[in-house]
Amino acid sequence: MADADDVRRLALALPLVVEIDSDGFDFRVADKGFVWSYPERRAGKPRLIRTDIAVLFVGDEAEKQALLLGEPELFFTTPSYDGLPLVMLRLAEVDVERLRELVTDAWLMRAPDALRGELDQVGGSSSAEPD
Repeated sequence: MADADDVRRLALALPLVVEIDSDGFDFRVADKGFVWSYPERRAGKPRLIRTDIAVLFVGDEAEKQALLLGEPELFFTTPSYDGLPLVMLRLAEVDVERLRELVTDAWLMRAPDALRGELDQVGGSSSAEPD
């Protein structure tokens, strides 16, 4: 079971990550977001920042669909994210090691090529192949 503190710790361990001031968490590399708290939109009410749900950059629609179909207990989406390479992750349903893999993969997809080599230098690893 993971939480927002785990997201923060894992994201900030990656090279050149910046946390943007927000009501939840919001992490960027090279000015590109790769993981942030889910801004739930509710009809007729202000949006609610959900720190129990992480939005992850996944790269493309194929990866998004693979996650949604393969692990619906972990991942979901909403109509407002249609066509975007993003999934929502239920933090309470994921263990910290899997969260590390997902956050690192999201970072790899957003980091410039020149930064990717730095991940190996800080001991990071991932199952994703860089683009």
